[in-house]
Amino acid sequence: MVRILVGTSSWADRSLVESGLFYPPEIKTAAERLRYYAGRFPIAEIDSSYHYFPTRQNLGLWLDNTPPGFVFDIRAFSLFTGHPTPVQALPRSIREQHAELADHKGNIYLHHLSEDVADQLWGIFASYAEEMESAGKLGVILFQFPPWFHVSKENFDYLTACRKRFPRQKLAIEFRTAGWLGEDNLKETLAFLRKHELALVCVDEPQGLKTSVPPVAEVTSSVGMVRFHGRNVENWEKKGIPAEERFNYLYGQKELRAWVSKVRKMVEQAGKVHVIFKNKFRDYSVRNAREFTEMLA
Repeated sequence: MVRILVGTSSWADRSLVESGLFYPPEIKTAAERLRYYAGRFPIAEIDSSYHYFPTRQNLGLWLDNTPPGFVFDIRAFSLFTGHPTPVQALPRSIREQHAELADHKGNIYLHHLSEDVADQLWGIFASYAEEMESAGKLGVILFQFPPWFHVSKENFDYLTACRKRFPRQKLAIEFRTAGWLGEDNLKETLAFLRKHELALVCVDEPQGLKTSVPPVAEVTSSVGMVRFHGRNVENWEKKGIPAEERFNYLYGQKELRAWVSKVRKMVEQAGKVHVIFKNKFRDYSVRNAREFTEMLA
């Protein structure tokens, strides 16, 4: 059994597809791209679920065009991680049942919704996760919190509530502010995550910035997780630029090799380790994922 799974975030990212550097010219449809990708990597991260709820068509595409044993990590919907969310991103069934949502100006947050509506949304998302799990293809549900999600009792309680929403699934937590993993809070954060079987997402990202999170390599669950965001210091916090410009970074051999021993140590402590390359610019993510796989071998 392969215990270290290496892949990328969003196999159909526009920058990757348009580059023409990974998919052959004859690969044109969404199903063909996924089959091609799944023939070369054992795992993929579903990034689109952060922006909108999957459809039944999405689920069918993912499950029907990947081989047995293939794994998907799925990002939690933006509303569940405290990010501003357009009303139009909510499932149509919810918008049609609750006309008052149409009158809301701008983005919404979870606290704008009634408990009943929030419960319905959590339930719909959980049903998708359960279907993927029943097919044997669910890895983790990734909760990537925003930079304003700081260390507090309220936020520790929210992490506990997330765990209660998904009692059987594996959850992974990515922090976007250094406080959680700084000297003052690291021990408490790791102990809390271990107690609740929540996987810490270890990150490789630009350092020395306000939103930088240190590259701590720790296992807090039965699955370890590492996400490579690239090290584009210049664009990491820049506003108003295309997302691919923020991730415009190709890792060098030396930078990747520094993580090989860390990941091998992590897998000794966990049943599996998921390694996801999110440097989504042209074919950078697939190139680095291939190189890292070769280094592990």
